[in-house]
Amino acid sequence: MYTVTEKQSPRHTVLCTRRRGPYRLIAEMIPELCCYAEEKGLDITGPPMFICHEMTPEEAMKADENECADVEVVLPISGPTEENEEITCFEIPTETVACVVHRGPYDSVTPAYEALFAWIEKHEKEITGPIREIYLNDPEEVPPEEILTQICIPVR
Repeated sequence: MYTVTEKQSPRHTVLCTRRRGPYRLIAEMIPELCCYAEEKGLDITGPPMFICHEMTPEEAMKADENECADVEVVLPISGPTEENEEITCFEIPTETVACVVHRGPYDSVTPAYEALFAWIEKHEKEITGPIREIYLNDPEEVPPEEILTQICIPVR
């Protein structure tokens, strides 16, 4: 059973890298951003996030299967920094989001998404932006059943 909450997301300045391909790219993109932040001496101010630009579960599954998903990974940092051809920096504004936290392996997250989309429909909310997965702990430091993923969808 999942509990969906509606809240204001915090504003973040983020490092960003974005590619086309399967969602498994996320696992290599997060360390790239962490290394860049470390090289530049930047303070990381929050957990890494995946921004999913496919707006329905069906779109996401098809894009992943065809290895053409729009995979954007961001890492909150303390302030703006220089960019390069692979890594950009921008601000994510505060906004109203519907959120749920999934506990368990990444490949078992579907019921959390189903609960979140059902809540949005039941409460007659409109999706106003891309879905975010916020990785609250490190899968290299906790067993798969302890992984925490917060899923947030901007709504109004």
